[in-house]
This record gives sequence, structure tokens and C-alpha cells, in this order.
Amino acid sequence: MAARKTPLKASMPVSKVATVPPSLRSARGVANWKEAAQWLRARGIEDIECITPDLAGVPRGKMMPTSKFTSNTSLALPSAIYRHTISGEYPEETESFRYEPRDSDLKLVPDLSTLSVVPWESDPTAQVICDIVNSDGEAVSYTPRNLLKRIMGLYRDRGWKPVVAPEIEFYLVAKNDDPDYPLHPPKGRSGRSILGGQGYSIAGINEFDELIDDIYHFSEKQGLEIDTLIHEEGPAQLEINLRHGDPIELADQVFMFKRTIREAAMKHGIYATFMAKPIQSQPGSAMHIHQSVVNIETGKNVFTNPDGSPSPEFFHFIGGMQRYVPNALAMLAPYVNSYRRLAPNMSCPVNNAWGYDNRTTAFRVPVSDPQARRVENRLPSSDANPYLALAASLASGLLGIMKKVAPTAPTEDSANEGSIDLPRGLLEAIALLEDEPAFEEVLGKDFIDIYVGVKRGEFETFMQVISPWEREFLLLNV
Repeated sequence: MAARKTPLKASMPVSKVATVPPSLRSARGVANWKEAAQWLRARGIEDIECITPDLAGVPRGKMMPTSKFTSNTSLALPSAIYRHTISGEYPEETESFRYEPRDSDLKLVPDLSTLSVVPWESDPTAQVICDIVNSDGEAVSYTPRNLLKRIMGLYRDRGWKPVVAPEIEFYLVAKNDDPDYPLHPPKGRSGRSILGGQGYSIAGINEFDELIDDIYHFSEKQGLEIDTLIHEEGPAQLEINLRHGDPIELADQVFMFKRTIREAAMKHGIYATFMAKPIQSQPGSAMHIHQSVVNIETGKNVFTNPDGSPSPEFFHFIGGMQRYVPNALAMLAPYVNSYRRLAPNMSCPVNNAWGYDNRTTAFRVPVSDPQARRVENRLPSSDANPYLALAASLASGLLGIMKKVAPTAPTEDSANEGSIDLPRGLLEAIALLEDEPAFEEVLGKDFIDIYVGVKRGEFETFMQVISPWEREFLLLNV
């Protein structure tokens, strides 16, 4: 891979660095509106994108001139954007899924700690992630970022704070402007399409070294930190690991990384896709989540006793993952395509087992020292909304602690030899989410009703499509 260039900390011309206060030289985030105005002015920012994730994790929002942004202009979006499907359709109302009668406005509240440049734009542009409140200024409970904040609050009520580290897999694929044709790997610098079976191959990474340099460059300009990057098993399948930290900050980073990686790929004439299963007969793409919990006051790992042994909370957290994550799978595997990844012999768990350093289990406990004791959730797919996937996973573990759920014995051998212990499709997963009363307690009824309604709408849209398999095997045989 080409050598990485160390950027200026300020991400701005040298002549301007010396004139900017140290607090404003950060590539990401400011403390208040006064600093925001100075930060934007120092970088010559002309436009700003005010964005927020919808239920699918797609950035929605508004763009405006910088002068309007810093003049306390009120920003609003219609509530209906949280009730449409990934294809942009609006499902029929049901007893539990309802539209807001007036489709009234929801307000965007910029989180200035997320302010950063948009490095791929030709004109000086910045971006900021926004929270969603109603006309009274109250957080809208069913929006993804607010839902994760709600789960964080439940931990905080116990004097705890979760710590997470996501790992995101994705494929690079040749441009495809006709959805009827299968995807295939792009050509690398060798002029040939890379083959599968290249797990941890440095040569596989070097095939796309200029693209990867752009990913690093774009990330550094936004203050996003990549821990490691590897080539995965699939052809042109890569994985980015992020440093552990606060769940909101890490969900923000995944949200921004997806956008960044797609833009870097487009610059090089190829696509980056986070579909769970983009290529038939190849491994799917996961978003593994490493999780631990620390005591806010002491900073000690709640999963570890003073003598270094595993704590009761550690085992109850695992028990909660086993008990509740299968019922929350619709938030971790949110599309019909997601369940094509969760299939036997496809390098992913199809169970709810746990084990020590056992990658065939859904919940793996990596080898670590006692203070770094953690649980890796290997079920989420990379197509999941990171805010919702983290909320569901952390909520499941917390429910286990709250209800003192005992885990099974750890699995010593392969956990993928028996039957599949998970929902086999989206409709089954939706029903399990809807029917779990404990989730109303932690996720809230409003979110569950809206999410389930949208997912049922997406399934009905999918059922209108006739697949190549049906044309091949049913057309002349039935």
C-alpha cells in the first residue's frame, strides 16, 4: 500500500494554522456556536450539510450557506421520513403503524461535536450530524440516534457506560447500472479482477492502494480514526476496524465511514457496497461489535471482579445476548438480503451460542487481559443502521443483567454443526421483535411500531419482484 501522508492537524493551509486558536484546529467538532462560526470562517467553508440518519441509516437533511447556518436558522424535516421504506415507499397504515396526522415538522438540532469538512466536495463544504426533536424541544424517541441515547441513559442510571468497537466489512464491486445483472469484483492495479480466498492478504489490499489512500485521507480530514484495515475472504472484500469508545461517537463514525468509503470508491470508478450478501456463493459482510461496560466513577470494567475473574454481570450480559438478540435480529439484519448471509457454511454464525475465542459462535469472548474483557456480537450485518444495531445489542445485554439471565455453557467446538437457531427470514424476525414484551421496556413502543411497519412494507415491496431463480426453475417446469 502506498505510504500514508501525515496531514496538518488543522486540515487547512499552513498560513492559516498559526492564526487559529488551538481549540479550533481539530479536524472534528467544536464546543459552541461561537467556535463553530470561527471554525467555519477559518476554513473558508461556503456550504454546510445538516444530516441525520433515517431508519435505514441513510443520511437525510438539508444543505445551506454557512451564513444561514450560524444565524440560528430553524431546520426541520417532515416526520414521514421515518416512515418510508428503503425504496422510498410509504406502507399502508395498520392498527399499530400510523402516520402522524399532520405530517408535522421535526426539528434538526446540530451536534457541534460532529462538525467536520466534506473532503470529497470541490467547493469548501462542511457537515454536521443532527439530533431530532419535536416542536416542544423534546427528543423524538423513535429516531435512531435518540434511541441509542436512550439505551445509554439506561446504563447511566446504573452508574455505567458501554464501550464498543465496530468492525465493518464491505465489498468493492465493478460499476453496475443494471440491477438484473450479478455483481462482480472490479479490476485492481494488476488489471485483473481479484479472486476470493484472500483473507489477510497484503497483496489483496495493494490491488486498491490508491483507493485505500483516499479512504485514509478522507477519514483524516474528517477526524475519523481507522484502527486497522484488512482484506477479507471474499473477492475485493475489505474490513475496517475502529478504535473502541463511546457508542454514540462510534455509531457516528460508522455512519460517516459508509459515506466516506462510497465516495472514495466512486472517485476511482467503482462501487463500495455494504449489502449483507452482494455476491452469490461468496461470504457476506458483517458488522461485528465488541462490547464492554465500565463503571463511570472508577473506570473499571464491570465484567471483571477485583481479583480479575469474570463478574456475574459478564455472564448475565452474555445470557441476555443469547436470550434477546435473536428477537432483535430485525435490527441487526434489517433486509431480505441480510438473511442470505445468515446461512450455513458461509463464514458466519447461525446460532445463539457463546464461547471463548470461538469464531463459530454468535457471541465470542476474545482473549484479553481482565480489564479489556468484552463480548463480540458476530451476528450484525454491515447493512444494519449502526445506531439501531448498537442499541439492540446493548439493550439485549442490559436486559440480561437486569433480569439475571444465566447463559448456557460455553461452546468448545464448532457451533455451526446443528440446526439454525435464528430467524430464517425478515418476516419471522419482525414477528419476534414485535412479540418480545421486554423490548417495549427498553426500546419503546413508538419505535417498535414504526420500525415493524416499515419492515413489513419493505417485505411486501420485495414480494412484487420476480427473481431470476423463479424464471429459471418455474417458467417451464411447473
